Order: sequence, then structure tokens, then C-alpha cells
Amino acid sequence: MLNDSPVKEPIGEERDRMLSVDGQNIHVVENGSPSGPTLLLIHGYAGSTSWWDLLVPRLAVDYRVIRVDLLGHGRSDKPADGYAISAQGRLVGSVLITLGVNQVTVVGHSTGGLVATSLAEQRRDLVRGLALIDTGPSVDAFLRPGGLGALVSVPVIGQLLWALRTESTIRKGLSSAFSREVDVSTRIVADVRGMDHRAFTTTPKQAMSYLAQRSLPDRLCELRLPVLVIFGVEDRRWRSSSTTEYADVPNVTVELLPGVGHSPLLEEPDRTLELLTTFIARNDSEAPHGRG
Repeated sequence: MLNDSPVKEPIGEERDRMLSVDGQNIHVVENGSPSGPTLLLIHGYAGSTSWWDLLVPRLAVDYRVIRVDLLGHGRSDKPADGYAISAQGRLVGSVLITLGVNQVTVVGHSTGGLVATSLAEQRRDLVRGLALIDTGPSVDAFLRPGGLGALVSVPVIGQLLWALRTESTIRKGLSSAFSREVDVSTRIVADVRGMDHRAFTTTPKQAMSYLAQRSLPDRLCELRLPVLVIFGVEDRRWRSSSTTEYADVPNVTVELLPGVGHSPLLEEPDRTLELLTTFIARNDSEAPHGRG
């Protein structure tokens, strides 16, 4: 289990590179043994590979850990289109194939959980389990932002506000992702600042479109994969009470974290790591799989 201080121990050789897949350059970071069971970590909206920094050192001891920057995020390309959840899932699937992965457990935070689900829908042969961290199950679960968060999507006004963004305004916007004071790294802030207005405003619209087409529990019922749902009770972006919608999903485990907000991976890395590793170990023991 992680201790209470940030993890600073070495995590072995880190393979940080850009992969060209499906005509796009995608930023990929790998840690751990290339021969170990594979975990894929997918960040949420306006996130990046940096959001997983507290968990990767311990996960990399036993697993091959792959992180990606979704299209429009972090160091990946920021094109004019391609932000639909299905397109993001397809792109991530291409990354896995390029890396020679044939079996993977996927962990997604918030919107990353939608991409993880879409990946499983498209490549059921690759995905052997899903862990969703504060991923809202339906459109009705979303808590709409107010203030600058709402204005940034307004044409013209939103573009002007985005052009004037500062580290201070970004940190203020990120505060809704937490229920407490969190040491948000300068890398996380820089990755948000590096997004363009199109990717920043289009990504959440595509997430809502994906959920409007079909709720996440309905999709998961059809997949019939082992699923872990982790959710902070104090989430300020999605109603934590909405986790009851996951109840009918086969092979699901729902873990509610009191006093925790939208980002358990940064607010409670110890507990998050414990839940993830327990889920992965149980999944590994219950079904044979290839190493990849």
C-alpha cells in the first residue's frame, strides 16, 4: 500500500515516446517489466499521463504499466476533429496493437472510463477487465459547472477566456476535481494550459453524446467483463448517488470512498492502489490469460 507521502522511489526504466498510429501522434509512457501482465491507465478530461504519477511506481513493480495522452491532451496531437469517445477508444486500441499487447486490464478516470469502455466494446479480445474511477454512468449524473466553467464553452467569449488563461485560473478550475487541498503538480497545470480551445470544449460534449446514446451500465452489461467502480462520495462533477445505476452490471464491485472527491488517484492514492491491486489479483486468479 502507498504511504501518506508522495512516492519518490524509482520505477525502473521509463519508456517515454511518441507513437504514430492511425495518422496521429500519441504520447505513450511505459513503466515496469515488458513481460509482466499489462495495465493501461487512461486519464480523464483535461488530464494527462501525469495524473497517474502517484500510482505508477508501485504498480510498475508487478505490471507492465502503459499510460497514454488522449488525442487533444498532454503531448498528443491536437487536430480539428477525432474527439468522439469511439474514435478515442479506437486510437487507444491501435496503440495497444502497435505495442504488441494481447491482453490488458484497463483503468480509466472519469472520461477515461468512457474511453476504456469504448475500447472494450471495439476490442473485446484485448480487454479482460475494467476499473472505472469516478466515471459517471449516465447524462443525468453530471453536475454542470457554473461560473467560468460554463462560460468557456460559449462561442467567442469562451475563446477569449481561454486565450487569457493563467496558471491561477487553471488551478481554480481544477479545484472542482478535489474535495480537499491537493498538491497539483506544475506538469498537470502545464498540460491543461497546452490544450487548445477546440479540444477543451469538444471533449466533454463528446462524452455526453456517448452517454446519451446509451448509458454506461447498459454497455457494461453487454460486455460482461469484471468491473470495478471506485467513486468519491464528495465528487463535485458527478453525483456519487448515481453509482446505484451500476448495481445490475454482472461481475461488478462498487467502492464508495467517504470524504473523497472526483480524483481518488490524487486524493487517496493508498486506498485507490489497494482497491485496484485487489481487483486485478482477483481477476487474474479467476481466469487464465496470456501475458501481454
